[in-house]
Amino acid sequence: MTMTPETKKRPSLQNANGSASYKPPQPSNEGDREVKSSVVRLRREPSTDHRSESYEDVRTDYHPSVFSALERFLPLDILSASRDVKFHHMSKILGNYLPRGERNRAQRHKEYRDKILKNYQPLHRELYTLNPDRFFVQSFIDAIKGNTEESFRRIIIEPSPGIYTFSMLQPEFCEMIFSEVENFQRWVHATKFKIMRPNTMNKYGAVLDDFGLDTMLDKLTAEFITPLASVFFPNLCGSSLDSHHGFVVEYSKDRDLELGFHVDDSEVTLNVCLGKQFTGGDLFFRGVRCEDHVNGTTYPEEISEYSHVPGQAVLHAGRHRHGAKIITSGYRVNLILWCRRVLVRTKAHGLQGSWEGYH
Repeated sequence: MTMTPETKKRPSLQNANGSASYKPPQPSNEGDREVKSSVVRLRREPSTDHRSESYEDVRTDYHPSVFSALERFLPLDILSASRDVKFHHMSKILGNYLPRGERNRAQRHKEYRDKILKNYQPLHRELYTLNPDRFFVQSFIDAIKGNTEESFRRIIIEPSPGIYTFSMLQPEFCEMIFSEVENFQRWVHATKFKIMRPNTMNKYGAVLDDFGLDTMLDKLTAEFITPLASVFFPNLCGSSLDSHHGFVVEYSKDRDLELGFHVDDSEVTLNVCLGKQFTGGDLFFRGVRCEDHVNGTTYPEEISEYSHVPGQAVLHAGRHRHGAKIITSGYRVNLILWCRRVLVRTKAHGLQGSWEGYH
């Protein structure tokens, strides 16, 4: 995402039902006025013990979770201010770094999601609340509970530098996700609802966040992926990954056959095979590069391939160049979680990014 300063006036905000303009009230006391008039510079690391406000009752150009995540990076004196003061500062920060076109697109996407959530009836409601004992294999649960590099290393295989594989999902969870996606796609077909695909490269699949699984995936990112990423990718995520884009992709003779050479729009990517029966379609990796050198030469030591196993996860940096080879038979479905960090996305510190050292 390219971010440039935006000098135009922000559009007025709407309330929860979108029927009227919403304007945050002016500071109610002198202390709030002083905080609101100051120039805010976000902290590099979030307040891990801070409980963010809810912003579900205001319609803005951004999803409410963006504000809840960004709030944890505010200076300590502002964390104790009113919600309206915090909202004011975060809106200003986001407005400075995200172009108007991006804001308008985000608003349209939110309206699109609202239509789905209002009309789609889930098949497996228990899937929408994370249940570790039911979803994950015991070895993965034990490793996360240990929360040390040693406990993680017990379950992880590193076939190539920066690529980590481990058993993660129980067959029941894989089947539930698979059947929920099928149910959603049947609803889409029956209602002739035009859906957005996961990304610009995959023509098949579905965005899990769009039909209500975002809360479950938020918890998966925060409580299970962040501990791993903090150990194995500390320069990318610091102590937290606080947002995500979750989706499934489908490969077969009559769906996507392969996926070309690319990098992900993420700090860290989780890729888990859900099944079913298939041959071919191996992942291939070709080393980490910054944006300016993404098509640079691949060196022999950077070449690696991985064969998918249902329930097994692959964790890698978003800018680790990769792709998927042609599937030769059967049908494969994968759960992809692009894990992100708000501070990196806003570049609120004037950071040049974490990738300049890679060439």
